[in-house]
Amino acid sequence: MRYFRVEEDRSSRYTGDVDGSHKWGLPGIFCCPVCQATWSGGSKTYPSVDLTSVSQMADFEEARVEPIEEYERLSDLVRPLLPVGAIVEPGSSFGPLVGKAQGSFGSFVTPVPWWLLVWSEALEKLQAEGLHGLKGCSTQLRFRQRASPELLELELLPVGRLHPDCLPPERRPPCSRCGRRGIRLPETLLLDAATLPRDLDVFRLEDFSTVILCTERFVDACLRLELDGVIFQPLSAK
Repeated sequence: MRYFRVEEDRSSRYTGDVDGSHKWGLPGIFCCPVCQATWSGGSKTYPSVDLTSVSQMADFEEARVEPIEEYERLSDLVRPLLPVGAIVEPGSSFGPLVGKAQGSFGSFVTPVPWWLLVWSEALEKLQAEGLHGLKGCSTQLRFRQRASPELLELELLPVGRLHPDCLPPERRPPCSRCGRRGIRLPETLLLDAATLPRDLDVFRLEDFSTVILCTERFVDACLRLELDGVIFQPLSAK
């Protein structure tokens, strides 16, 4: 199986712009007691997760940093509501993407590199191809133009890792308390073949979750259906 990185098509003729954020989120961590880092990831996003049943829902509505004990308390409240295979980190977000949109869009839209939006008609075509793991979630985007099609967000589970050969040889293990790795994304990506899923055709990396990946099956279907808005960069695996 060949794998590809999904990225915005910067040569696209489309003028669309999305300005929004997810309805709820976990706080970042302020000064981890083990590694002393203050940080927030935020690229692990679960738009299908509804926090309206959580009694402390208001605690998830403001972006901020908190002591790790508060982050851990809030993440424990969220975990029972997560989809199978989900992983949370400081700054993880939940619920629909809320905001404004304007302009023209391709079949796929990437407001930021780690969000992948798709028109409902395009998603239906891909699902009819028998691809796996295509879960579209409703957004709450207000369009300035009339008669806009429905724009959905794909929920991308974190699966797969980069191969150690493309990472710095001298690196610290993740923090034992907060999990922070503190490694920048390498310029050249090499996938760890043993960690890649066989039952998902689009997903994000677990260790570098800003990276969205797809299978050759997904690429072939998009090209055949003439779906646009993104490009596919082939990656090697070892």
